[in-house]
Amino acid sequence: MLANGATLGYKKRGSSEQYTILTGLKEIPELGEEPEKVENTCLADKVKQYEYGIGDAGELTYKFKYENKSEKSPYRVMRLAGANKEVLSFCETLTDGTKYEYDAQVAVKRTGGGVNGVMEWTLNMALQSEINVTDPVIVQENE
Repeated sequence: MLANGATLGYKKRGSSEQYTILTGLKEIPELGEEPEKVENTCLADKVKQYEYGIGDAGELTYKFKYENKSEKSPYRVMRLAGANKEVLSFCETLTDGTKYEYDAQVAVKRTGGGVNGVMEWTLNMALQSEINVTDPVIVQENE
């Protein structure tokens, strides 16, 4: 499946409103957790024993096309949220209907540029909740 058509929306944390889609999305990050492997060996064990501890979602960085023409520009809105250390709710939606929802604080960074180089900005997430995954509904076809 291609990443084309994926969206990222945001809303105020705890709000029942619809997500506002952040336009200009160019790249989405890997999503999931890598739990820390914790060594838990007893003196009677012949080999080291491990179990998984809490997960780490790693770096969640989204890349966007730079545009700052209005106060509703995603670059400006997210930059202000980052400056205020506001926690927002986010929903990444793939074209197959899979949704990833979580809360995060954000940090915004604009890229540099050069001749024939496009301007972009990155949205870095500081995760404040678990990532909840909603799988797409499978439609059964009548045979």
